Amino acid sequence: MFTGRERERGEKMIFSGVVRAEREFIGSGCNRVVNNASWGPSNLVSFGSQNAVAVFSPDSAQILTTLPGHKATVNCTHWIPSSKYAHKVWDAEKYFLLSGSSDGVIILWEMGLKDNKWRQVLQVPQPHKKGVTCIVGIMVSEAVSIFASSSSDSTVHIWELFVRACELKGHTDWIRSLDFSLPISTDSNKDSLFLVSSSQDKTIRIWKLASFNSPPNSTLADRNKDVSLTSYIEGPMFIAGSSSFQVSLESLLVGHDDWVYSVKWQPPLCSSPDGREFDQPQSILSASMDKTMMIWRPEQVTGIWVNVVTVGELSHSALGFYGACWGPHGDSILAHGYGGSFHLWKNVGVKSEQWQPHKVPSGHFAAVTDISWARSGKYLQSVSHDQTTRIFAPWKNTVSLQDRSHWHEIARPQVHGHDINCVAIIQGKGNHRFVSGADEKVARVFEAPSSFLKTLNLSILGNSEFVEESQGDVHILGANMSALGLSQKPIYFQSSGDSSKKSNQGVSDSLETIPDAVPTVLTEPPVEEQLAWHTLWPESHKLYGHGNELFSLCCDHEGKLVASSCKAQSAPVAEIWLWQVGSWKAVGRLQAHSLTVTQMEFSHDDRYLLAVSRDRHFSIFSIKNSGVDEISYQPVAKHDAHKRIIWACSWNPFGHEFATGSRDKTVKIWAVENETSVKQLIALPQFSSSVTALSWVGRDRLNNVGFLAVGMESGLIELWNISGRKTANDGLAPTNVSAGLALRFDPFLCHVSTVQRFAWRNSEAGDSGSMQLASCGDDNCVRVFKVHVD
Repeated sequence: MFTGRERERGEKMIFSGVVRAEREFIGSGCNRVVNNASWGPSNLVSFGSQNAVAVFSPDSAQILTTLPGHKATVNCTHWIPSSKYAHKVWDAEKYFLLSGSSDGVIILWEMGLKDNKWRQVLQVPQPHKKGVTCIVGIMVSEAVSIFASSSSDSTVHIWELFVRACELKGHTDWIRSLDFSLPISTDSNKDSLFLVSSSQDKTIRIWKLASFNSPPNSTLADRNKDVSLTSYIEGPMFIAGSSSFQVSLESLLVGHDDWVYSVKWQPPLCSSPDGREFDQPQSILSASMDKTMMIWRPEQVTGIWVNVVTVGELSHSALGFYGACWGPHGDSILAHGYGGSFHLWKNVGVKSEQWQPHKVPSGHFAAVTDISWARSGKYLQSVSHDQTTRIFAPWKNTVSLQDRSHWHEIARPQVHGHDINCVAIIQGKGNHRFVSGADEKVARVFEAPSSFLKTLNLSILGNSEFVEESQGDVHILGANMSALGLSQKPIYFQSSGDSSKKSNQGVSDSLETIPDAVPTVLTEPPVEEQLAWHTLWPESHKLYGHGNELFSLCCDHEGKLVASSCKAQSAPVAEIWLWQVGSWKAVGRLQAHSLTVTQMEFSHDDRYLLAVSRDRHFSIFSIKNSGVDEISYQPVAKHDAHKRIIWACSWNPFGHEFATGSRDKTVKIWAVENETSVKQLIALPQFSSSVTALSWVGRDRLNNVGFLAVGMESGLIELWNISGRKTANDGLAPTNVSAGLALRFDPFLCHVSTVQRFAWRNSEAGDSGSMQLASCGDDNCVRVFKVHVD
């Protein structure tokens, strides 16, 4: 039995006895909030992932960590110093990050540059009464910063100073973004500031703040006498300290076709050999809902501001950009969109600008409801309420300095029109297949196209000689999306040329015509435009029968049966349906529960099907495959097991023991005896929150030892050591069953909302020194942990 030690925060996990864990992968999308992301001088990007602050590296396209602390959706993040003021603190030993959430809370975080560890410094006092919508700050000196926060409570809080100077009129709709430049030297004035603003009126305005000195103690009326009538008409004046500022409209930029959500000045560039002097480039980045980002600069001869670079997302499914930011060196630009996706372009040109898209982290932008490992653990599949199914895998061709391959999203097999609740990958031989269930009465079956199989062989496995056993039988290249976004039609090899000819006939897009996908074999991790449209799998079958929306799915270990359940308020609707893989005929309807069956799982020898329900009961059915089309089943047991809803269950890989977890904050271990009854073996100590996810992995078959992963509504994760001596009679329950806490995951590694599902990469880990545990949750995250047993 293991005991816990004092936890420490950081990327490495705490030790507890001989067990430790570390982050292997985090997949998540950006919250769908305007100007949510921020690119700091440390070359790290921060963004909101549900209630957490996520930080990723653009160089590796990996999410490095998530910061727990907020209790509501994170609306905005901002680095202190920002890239604009980083030149003032080049020798800083730490950076700060501000984050604001929809409940009005602002938190200050600190990142140490020496150890790369994060800590929460403080929660800003006197929060807003409503959601924080924007945070911006400046460095006054190495030790003093000023930042301002705006909120939907119609207030702006400036911490350290707030003085209203003047009002600028011009935009005709909601102003969505503001950004000041550093002082810019011009022919007429050496100390001019520029303010750029963007609006939902589709325009960008550049305001010039020209400064001039006046005698001390003079009033604004005295200073007005020194200003010509022409310049006064240009705009208002205001006093700041010993200087006066004349405001005028420098330029009106018209080029976007939709709301302009974001404008940013390019960060300053070094202008001296010693690296201590910096100049503000006259370059502005804008992002719009018209799916484009533009870079604006004044012409050298006329000084007229023009659009010099345009990049964008060409996917028809995109709905525009919610925000954009510069890289700290001005050679990269990043946008985030309505679909939670990031889009990164880098200038790779030498003599002239040449902007090319680059890989960035990706993931779901809504709650992730289910996950499943492919056979042999080649990849991990997830489904979400963002109506997508995604596949993540380690990419062998992108190896880090630690000689470890990086994880990426490699395919998006299903883009649906309903929230997806569950998924089951078909095990056994044959082509890669999965069944998904959404907020509809139909379960859908998908099969891997040839383009995915070749990508898996050549790139993911890093082996050009290995050939999938089913690849020769697959004659489908990819899939196209239907107009309604519900079905995905196959693209056959012989018709791929015809579809390309059709797309070249100048047929205009409409609600009924959608451009054809172009499935290809990927040689590097795909970018968002490829994932959203060109990596779909064709739908092969629909499974009709349930009366309500699908809620849970599972497949047996031989790949012969799939069990499904739906949302239910009565016993007839709460039936569990059994489907035969291949023919996809309904071969059984199991009645045991009166409310929704929340999770099901086959025992590892496929003799039993375990189901748990909102009715606080679990049920067990014996399953026998009597022939080609004959399946027999009978109830073994049904127990009123918990005081509240049972959310999770999991079988012991080495026997017929299983665990159940409930909203009553308890986990109980049970065993099937003599194929006719069930006996409770042990109950774990009560947890701090509702238990929502369980998964059992075997460690020692001879001594019947394994780990049970426990996930909670709070997002926390614990690992328990379960052991019990087998009896001489295989039909009897184990004796001397014991349970002890092996590991309590650090909160900086855990989810920040409900853990929905666990899945071990290999359910029988044996004596291997490390194992991989996947998890998903309501915080939009898919996580993979590496668990070490030293």
